Amino acid sequence: MHLFYQPGEFTPGVALPDAVLHLTEDDSRHAMKTLRLKPGDSIAVTDGRGNRHSAIITPSTGKLTTFRITNTRTTPPRPFSIRICVAPTKSLDRIEWFVEKAVEIGVERVSFFFGKHSERRVLKLERIEKIAVAAMKQSLQSWLPQFDDAVPFSELLQTISEPQRFVAHLPDSEPPVNLSKSATPGGSYVVLIGPEGDFSDNELQQATDAGFRMATLGPNRLRTETAALTACQVLNFINF
Repeated sequence: MHLFYQPGEFTPGVALPDAVLHLTEDDSRHAMKTLRLKPGDSIAVTDGRGNRHSAIITPSTGKLTTFRITNTRTTPPRPFSIRICVAPTKSLDRIEWFVEKAVEIGVERVSFFFGKHSERRVLKLERIEKIAVAAMKQSLQSWLPQFDDAVPFSELLQTISEPQRFVAHLPDSEPPVNLSKSATPGGSYVVLIGPEGDFSDNELQQATDAGFRMATLGPNRLRTETAALTACQVLNFINF
């Protein structure tokens, strides 16, 4: 069954209000022009907040595809949560690749920040969110992750509330500890991934002062987007 996204402020387990029983303009075009769906065909619609509605396409005279809900199923949040804080890469397609794959694998929140050595200082969140929506639909999920606008590193640290805090960095003076051995299953995690020029010494000190522990992602040096995705995968793996 094809899954579509219809955002809105909905109560879990309660059907969409009658006023929004239609797909978005983009999804309507995809449903009718690309998939060639027609009245009577079955579809699934999610609000990105855990609700998935089984629905039937209804006749419509406008450009928007209308539907009738037949059943609603609510998926609860996962018993653990993953937040990846990452500096946008110079090449935007690399960070877009990370977002797509992280959503497919499973992530609750992605926060962007600008570090001292960041090569990119502009990020359009609208494009990122569109990629995330497509990945959510492709992987048949009902939860859309939260995405935060890029802020300076020191400002980002003030938003951290997750108890299990890690910064992906290979320390110089102490034996490295892999993230898979540092994180405890069933937790609420946040991992800091530095820019292509790495964290500055001052940023690492700020992270340490904020309760972050240094953890490695393996013996090889990884690109920013690869490191971010690896951290996401490791934390998912230890919880399944």
